[in-house]
Amino acid sequence: MNILAFDLGASGGKLFLAKIDGDNVSIENIHRFDNVSYSANGALFWDIINIYKEMNVGIKKAIEMTDDQIDSFAIDSFSNDFGLIDKNGQLLTQVRCYRDERTARHADKIYSKLSKEKLYELSGNQNALFNTYLQLGAMREDGHGFLLDNAYKLLFIPDLLINFLTGKTISEYTISSVSQLYDFKKDDWCQEILDSYDIPRELFGTLTKPGTLLGNTQESYNEMMGTKGFPVSVVCEHDTASAYLSSPLHTDCALVSCGTWSLIGTELDHCVITPEGYAANLANEGGYEGHHRILRNVMGSWFIQESKRYYKEHGKDYSFSELGELAEAAEPFRFLFDPDEPVFYNPGNMPKKIQKYCMEHYGEAPETVGEIIRCIYESLAMKFRWTVEQLEKVSGKELPVINMMGGGSKAEILCQFVANACGRKVVAGPDEATAIGNITVQLISIGAASSLDEAKNIMASASKMREYLPQNHEEWDVKYQKCIINK
Repeated sequence: MNILAFDLGASGGKLFLAKIDGDNVSIENIHRFDNVSYSANGALFWDIINIYKEMNVGIKKAIEMTDDQIDSFAIDSFSNDFGLIDKNGQLLTQVRCYRDERTARHADKIYSKLSKEKLYELSGNQNALFNTYLQLGAMREDGHGFLLDNAYKLLFIPDLLINFLTGKTISEYTISSVSQLYDFKKDDWCQEILDSYDIPRELFGTLTKPGTLLGNTQESYNEMMGTKGFPVSVVCEHDTASAYLSSPLHTDCALVSCGTWSLIGTELDHCVITPEGYAANLANEGGYEGHHRILRNVMGSWFIQESKRYYKEHGKDYSFSELGELAEAAEPFRFLFDPDEPVFYNPGNMPKKIQKYCMEHYGEAPETVGEIIRCIYESLAMKFRWTVEQLEKVSGKELPVINMMGGGSKAEILCQFVANACGRKVVAGPDEATAIGNITVQLISIGAASSLDEAKNIMASASKMREYLPQNHEEWDVKYQKCIINK
């Protein structure tokens, strides 16, 4: 079998070709590209047409590599952002980025419609500026509600790209469930939330569960790409849901999908919408059946990505490994900051933002590249510990092991620091967790596996794992008890 998985992240896109022959599984990243947001007149956008173009570059390579024998294709991505189309499938406007400042500008007004407490009670989602609900509310407050009133469908990014391929309009369950518009108790859109900003229910496509075979690519697409066409599957389109499915560990562990964001959580078979969950701002998120998640978004590789970009713009193009080496050589525990402070949310000169924060809290600031990167990794590790402890309290189960997955898990310094701070074993991998989870569900949708367990067994050989045991935990614990994050 030849299976394609397109994984779109906030910093880049990748297209993977999986070749599966019995017990032999090979996964190759056949195309990758940078994905960045662009600012114009104070608004922040994704270049969705370029994303579509680059996705097709990868698909074209796969068509040639497989002699046009593709058994399935599916997409996963970050959540909450969307496109609006008319009845002909034409885009009505560019796709805004979730870091756009419009949600912060109107947050107080939006929360006056429905309080944070009420929104959590209704949706179970964490309260955050990136949520789709806040984006739609901000559209109304900015006078852009006419777009909602005249659009045919609102499609989350994976569903928008699927529409370009198939012409079909769906709202996949996992990515819909994190929009702050969904009611887990009713397993449907929350009418009370929709009514608060006159969001038409018919704006959304058919709710579709992962593991569904949607159908083949449409003829116009096939002609453009020079292919006979191929099946499109619906997987866990929210990249975190796909990543969590790749974990080979037992469910009694903390799971961390490490990318631009670090999604720190655990899997349950039920929702946990409680005052304690609200206080910790833990999100309920839909997954493959039986794999519900509670988690918290923590700023992750965003800090390293933005710092790396800043240094490159100023003449020094560090590799990730070079930044890690500089951090290792820097003095430990000089500065710690809360990664979730709003000042770090928007793009632009991350080193300066960190220095300003530290100056305000310590009266001094990191100066060298190594000092800045070290305080990022140490601060992330401390926030990981705080979050895991909150998860244990809210879920009622112990989480003795932390499985860090995704691209960020390749940062050895971060994995070791997390083990040190948390006093728990860290298992790192698989590195391409999201793609593996994506392909796993495709096996079910095309009938190559009869269950999730069977599909995971087929994919098991694709997962390479590394272990990190705690070092100097007592010293880390002393610093944790006094640090900003634990207050």
